[in-house]
This record gives sequence, C-alpha cells and structure tokens, in this order.
Amino acid sequence: MYKIALDGPSGSGKSVMAKAVAKRLNILYVDTGALYRAIGLYMFRNDIDISDAEAVVAKLADIDLKISQTEEGQVVFLNGENVNGDIRLPEISMYASKVSAIPRVREFLLDIQRNTAKTNNVIMDGRDIGTVIFPDAEVKIFLFANDEVRAKRRYLELQEKGIATTYEEVLSDMQKRDENDRTRAVAPCLPAEDAVMLDNSSLNIDETMSAILGIINEKIK
Repeated sequence: MYKIALDGPSGSGKSVMAKAVAKRLNILYVDTGALYRAIGLYMFRNDIDISDAEAVVAKLADIDLKISQTEEGQVVFLNGENVNGDIRLPEISMYASKVSAIPRVREFLLDIQRNTAKTNNVIMDGRDIGTVIFPDAEVKIFLFANDEVRAKRRYLELQEKGIATTYEEVLSDMQKRDENDRTRAVAPCLPAEDAVMLDNSSLNIDETMSAILGIINEKIK
C-alpha cells in the first residue's frame, strides 16, 4: 500500500488534481478539506461562535461524519445528510479554516483520515497531509499558485455551481484564509521538508496532471 499527500493553499487545484490522479491510478481519493467544511457547516447552521474553541469542541459529540465513495466521487454525510453542495458555499470557507485551527477538531478527524489508508492505496489532499496526517507518505507534493490565479479559478468554479459572489470577494476571502492557515499554531499550511514543490500558476489542468504523475512515477517505482 502507498500514500500520496497533496498539500497546498485554497484554489491551487488540489482537489481537481487529486480526483484525476485517483481515477488515472485507480486508487482511493479522500478530500480532507470537505471534512473540515462539514464541521464548519454544522457550526454555521447552529450559530456556534467559532472563535470560542470550547463551544466548538462541546458540539463535536453531536456530529457524525461519514465518507462514501461513489462513481461521481466522494460524498460527505453530516448526521446522515449529503452536504456536498452546502459545504462549498463561500461563507463556509472561513468557518472551515477557523475550526481546523482547533486541536481537538483535528484529533476528532485524524482516525477517519488515517483509517482510509490502512487497506487502500490512497491520495489525500489538504494542508497538513504530508506533515501531520501521513508524515510517512511515499509521495509528498505541495501544489501552489499566485493569489490572483487561485482566486480566478475559485470564482469560476463557484459561478459554474450557480453560487453568487464576486471575484473581489473570493480573492479577499482566500487571502484571509491563507493567512489563518499559514499562521495557526496547530498544523499550519506549510510544505513538508521532503515535499516536492509544484507551482502551477502558468500550467493548465493537463500540464499540472502530467507534472504530478511524473513526480509520482519517480517516487513509486
């Protein structure tokens, strides 16, 4: 069994690439960001002050998260409800970033994430996969791009989903989340020391895919 850790900031294309790689290599894909978004969504819906870590932790006992793999990809169930659509709403991004900085929240999700790799070859994308979740991963890639490119990608993605927002709002939210993710005390969004750095600011999807597969082939003979 092998593990591929694909880390990077929001809008770098991690999820798109991880899904494509999983399909190409016929391995399991796990979107860890979706799990944090699901917890953020729960706090949002229940009007929990996410700046109050104790209040957030107190609600974890009321949360049941499950991941299901379908032909369409990963589906996240929050207390039995398919929340794949709602967790992608722009306002949930900041909630996800804030709750992910709480150590007990990260502990809550750790087993869910690690258990998936016990019986499957897996690719997992997030912000601390290579540093915390799978420090022993055979392949570690840190995917990144400049702010404007990432914001444009996310804006177009939200437009396609019919979610009303502006490029300026997406860019502002992304920059705020980047700062939160980089500076948080627990598992900040930083590359592992042995990660391969891949800047895809000027690469299209096919070129990024080719670069990632090349790195994987080099690491897994």
